[in-house]
Amino acid sequence: MTQKREKLVLIGNGMAGVGTIEQILKLGGNYEITVFGSEPHPNYNRIMLSYVLEGSKTVEDIILNDLNWYKDNGITLHTGTTVTRIDEASRQIITADGMSVPYDKVIIATGSNSFILPIPGSTKDGVVGFRDIADCDAMLAAAKQYKQAAVIGGGLLGLEAAKGLVNLGMDVTVVHLMEDLMERQLDHNASSMLQAELERQGVKFAMGKQTVELTGEERVSGLRFSDGTELTADFVVMAVGIKPNMAVAAASGITVNRGIVVNDYLQTSMHNVFSVGECTEHRGACYGLVAPLFEQGMVLAKHLCGADTKPYEGSVVSTKLKISGVDVFSAGEFIESAEHTVISAKDDWKKTYKKILLKNNIIVGAVLFGDVTESANLQKLVKQGTEMTDEIYAELMGTGCCGSGGAKKTMAVETMADEEIVCGCNGVTKKAIVDAVTENGFTTVDEIKACTGATRSCGGCKPVVEQILQFVLGDSFQQSAKQGICTCTPLSRDEIVAEITAKGLKTTKEVMNVLGWKQEEGCSKCRPAINYYLGMIAPDTHEDEKESRFVNERMGANIQKDGTYTVIPRMYGGVTTPEDLKKIADVSLKYDVKVVKVTGGQRLDLIGVKKEDLPKVWEELDMPSGYGYAKSLRTVKTCVGSQFCRFGTQDSMGMGALMERKYERLDFPAKFKMAVNGCPRNCAESCTKDIGIVGNDGGWEIFIGGNGGIKPRIADSFCKVKTDEELIEVCSAVMQYYRETGNYLERTSEWVERMGLETIGAAILDDEVNRKALAARIDFALAQVSDPWKKLLKDDPTRKALFEEARV
Repeated sequence: MTQKREKLVLIGNGMAGVGTIEQILKLGGNYEITVFGSEPHPNYNRIMLSYVLEGSKTVEDIILNDLNWYKDNGITLHTGTTVTRIDEASRQIITADGMSVPYDKVIIATGSNSFILPIPGSTKDGVVGFRDIADCDAMLAAAKQYKQAAVIGGGLLGLEAAKGLVNLGMDVTVVHLMEDLMERQLDHNASSMLQAELERQGVKFAMGKQTVELTGEERVSGLRFSDGTELTADFVVMAVGIKPNMAVAAASGITVNRGIVVNDYLQTSMHNVFSVGECTEHRGACYGLVAPLFEQGMVLAKHLCGADTKPYEGSVVSTKLKISGVDVFSAGEFIESAEHTVISAKDDWKKTYKKILLKNNIIVGAVLFGDVTESANLQKLVKQGTEMTDEIYAELMGTGCCGSGGAKKTMAVETMADEEIVCGCNGVTKKAIVDAVTENGFTTVDEIKACTGATRSCGGCKPVVEQILQFVLGDSFQQSAKQGICTCTPLSRDEIVAEITAKGLKTTKEVMNVLGWKQEEGCSKCRPAINYYLGMIAPDTHEDEKESRFVNERMGANIQKDGTYTVIPRMYGGVTTPEDLKKIADVSLKYDVKVVKVTGGQRLDLIGVKKEDLPKVWEELDMPSGYGYAKSLRTVKTCVGSQFCRFGTQDSMGMGALMERKYERLDFPAKFKMAVNGCPRNCAESCTKDIGIVGNDGGWEIFIGGNGGIKPRIADSFCKVKTDEELIEVCSAVMQYYRETGNYLERTSEWVERMGLETIGAAILDDEVNRKALAARIDFALAQVSDPWKKLLKDDPTRKALFEEARV
């Protein structure tokens, strides 16, 4: 006789609740499950909303469990439905629209709501929180219509909202009551470094400001502070904190305090009703971070399935986050006092910071900024209350820390506890990954992702997952499964390049035909890639295929959201002349250019040029294009160097102009940026460029693989040279090696990490013959390039086809 299944109802369709259901399913729990969610979406990753806001992901990309998952697991899902109360007497769940559903057990996982400051004007139009997809949609819509935004709150959500709005083109100021950002997770040093990095990315700050009123009529127009000052804003995001959503528990007579009060098995005051997540209060603590919520869910799932489990005793709070591309971590106590012994290391060049706090020689807390390699190890040491020893000190503060010159240490996964969470986005533990490997025979990250969910969200845990795979499989581990460059072909980049070379293929259509493309015309991903590979292999004979280029590259200018274009004249090394400035001003006035903006690369950006005016603008400027649209050298940023600066030791302006003139117009796998500093003071920001060059008394130091974009990376020191000739030869070899081995659209920051600094050094620094051959090949390729605008101005058919049809 089949045992009747108990009815389990989950109130709340978020990460904590559905994460608990996932654990119940894995444990074989025999329940008939019903899920209620107030939002009209299946379970999604709230952590990833900032990626939707910045445009790198869609709502569909952050769905954790789609509708088919609920169906496949026999789960009844009610979206857009709010539960109002639990009727204990009738054992029924009551919804706002009058639905009644019977239950045997209930899990409340209603999460939290944005805290909206109770100040005058907080209900005006243009004021939103940042907590769900609806808030994200409101911010995306506002960015299309309004320009001045204020984000109240300098915590994680506020900073993510601010960076997202900056990426959407808004002028954004973060207003924070305290003097330090993220003061609950970071100390003053780490907070200051984070603020400086975000300011570099375009975010403004008003620190130590208390907002007392939002001004305006029906719509918000500004903020008034307690000191009497004001800030103009036509859109305001409230990100001052969250408050547990206890409404259903309070309406049902369940004991609540700061949150829904539970015991060590997550049981509320009502029989057979449990609570997990941000809405929950355990031993006086409410947790807003992901890891504790998953820890609660694991205990509750085992309890509901009758499996052996230790009670939930609370979590050692640690924070490991990536904020606008910057890694930060803290655990335990991180604000020092007189009773602490402080161990710290700060590197302004590498933009890294590490601090460990001891109390009576016991490790009680830590802060990491920029390099969080040691985060898991430090979290374990803090949790276990480990005593500091010479061996542990050497391990934590040795040659691999804070940019002191050694290679970055990998995490010792063999020392991680089984229950330690590897994937914070999805609550996947080390043991879950090990079990997936040993029980199912998995050997790749993709198989682990499909089975456990690890890496399927932000991907930040992928290196640790690979290390666990390598630890379990030993010599049989392979870094990653073979993948084609797109869905049109199973062939990799290296295989395609080898086939083009061996078979003498000349055009993209020929490549697709001979190599058996699934889609005859290819796709927007593979066509530009093949066109690049063909040009890289045979620069002297390849006919560039404009139809395989992105629109900006075809038009020779950046298209804007209103259909106009931006034009960036080339200014070698960021240096111009009064004559060229006057020419730019005259052309801008003649063709009604809306804005002339100084770019981050020390150039002038003419914004708002009409499509049909582009050829005339270029003709009258009579200046080379700055290639702000191409997969090629964008700029060589410089400081004033020894020509003018009292600290300068090398002629950075002269070298920057020489470099830019030499390498302009040459195609690369992705956009390429350089900078030349005349001294180590880093005024030209060489540390975040694809190639950064720093002058010193003895010559030049070369750094490679930096990135200041969505995923910032500090460049690695590659070598030091004494002469200008050596500098040019090494830079040429690095560029050509990148051109020949880089995947299409792969920035040097990703290329350096994939190839390894040692491999690149062996091919260039340790092999003089190969270095000179690489330099010779890039010189040969450079001899084939020409100014695209001068060529187009003489090509009447192309000019008419691209530009004059706009007048019709």
